[in-house]
Amino acid sequence: MPSQSLVPPRVLSEALQAIIPRAQLQCQSLPNLPAQRPLQLWLIEDCFSHTQLNDEVVSKIWQNTPYWIFCWASGLAMAQWLLNEPEHVKDKTVLDFGAGSGVVGIAAKRAGAKRVICCDIDAISLAACHANAVLNQVELDYLEDLYSLDHKVDILLAADVLYDQANRFLLDDFLKCADQIWVADSRVRDFKHDRYKQVMRCAATTVPDLDESEEFNQVNFYKSI
Repeated sequence: MPSQSLVPPRVLSEALQAIIPRAQLQCQSLPNLPAQRPLQLWLIEDCFSHTQLNDEVVSKIWQNTPYWIFCWASGLAMAQWLLNEPEHVKDKTVLDFGAGSGVVGIAAKRAGAKRVICCDIDAISLAACHANAVLNQVELDYLEDLYSLDHKVDILLAADVLYDQANRFLLDDFLKCADQIWVADSRVRDFKHDRYKQVMRCAATTVPDLDESEEFNQVNFYKSI
């Protein structure tokens, strides 16, 4: 159940309401995680009414999408996987690319990663990552530009970053940044890259539930080879 006594960080509330007036943030517990490794995030309230989304608001959302206000299905699936199979990141340096809310990075840290870097070009997303790290009592590092990374990491994790065909070049760039890459995506069925293979598929739902098409609740995992 969400924690009702916590007050969301002002910078995040103001950033949300600048795009969606009167919307509120709520501390929400994520589903289907190991009991000994729970996670909470500051997300848009689960009772948010879509009737508030008039044309002006929708236009603002498209111009400056606040990805961090949702825990997207692929991020949740990757967090569930890490917390159930912590050996993938234990004692390793991990980079969470396109971190959004920071759910993947926080899960990696909870799973025993030595160091976790949340990378996102959006400053508010990095603020959300920090706020959510504080909420979950973990320490993360933060990076705005992947190309300013000055050393390779052990593992790069990326969830739901391939939704735009123009982003596919990242698959090659990831290979330069990490010894191993894991990609989770609910929008792309198979991106046909000779250095990646699909290794599994699992079900997950965006939090709060956006009532998305069932196809977007199937998350594909790919691993570099």
